[in-house]
Amino acid sequence: MRPVLLAVCLAALAASPAAAQDTDLELVLLADASGSIDASEIAFQRQGYAQAFRDPDVIAAITNTAYGSIAVTYVEWAANTATVADWTLIDSADTAEGFAAALLEPPRQAYGRNAIGSALLDGLRLMEVNEIDGWRRVIDFSGDSANNWGGPSIAEARAQVIAAGVTINGLPILRPDDPGRAQGGLEARYESEIIGGLGAFVVTAENRDSFADAVKRKLILEISGKMPEARVAQGANPARRSPL
Repeated sequence: MRPVLLAVCLAALAASPAAAQDTDLELVLLADASGSIDASEIAFQRQGYAQAFRDPDVIAAITNTAYGSIAVTYVEWAANTATVADWTLIDSADTAEGFAAALLEPPRQAYGRNAIGSALLDGLRLMEVNEIDGWRRVIDFSGDSANNWGGPSIAEARAQVIAAGVTINGLPILRPDDPGRAQGGLEARYESEIIGGLGAFVVTAENRDSFADAVKRKLILEISGKMPEARVAQGANPARRSPL
């Protein structure tokens, strides 16, 4: 190759963006920070996820994926969204620990009433601009309500996310008076209105004691690409529900 042409080719390669990084899963964790969630509950949710990412079973699920890694970000949603922990490639106990620690540091920055449609679309946007190429893409949506008070409708946002090939899974957080899977209950609404896409499922946090276990179970299912036996996985003791 002529020297001038070689130099031009090398310059073009240097100027081009780096190749997208292959990983098994791009996972957006959308956690409720709306007006029904107080400061102690914000902290409790973050601690539950931090505990899960430090769990040997979750780390084993990550390292046993086809690529041996996942990319994850933790975002709180309300009337706005706020990134708590930015995209992190987790491929070991050390990188999992780094992500877990990052969850506990930033102050709360999401406030106001529910804008679920906007939150789902922002989760999709974060995947589209992250320059990470994941084999699977999942938005994990958690909250204690399925009401939408502003922005695009849930149905419109859900359809757009699913059309992009992204799965939406749900973690409803039940309040003491919530009828669960009964008509109008939060589990039923999550199943019919929020989740969607290939292999979508709901794992429920029935009370404060079960929250960390629900998070762990949900993460292992998402990371491994498996589905629970039922599309809606109920907890064991609905009579003992208490606020988060």
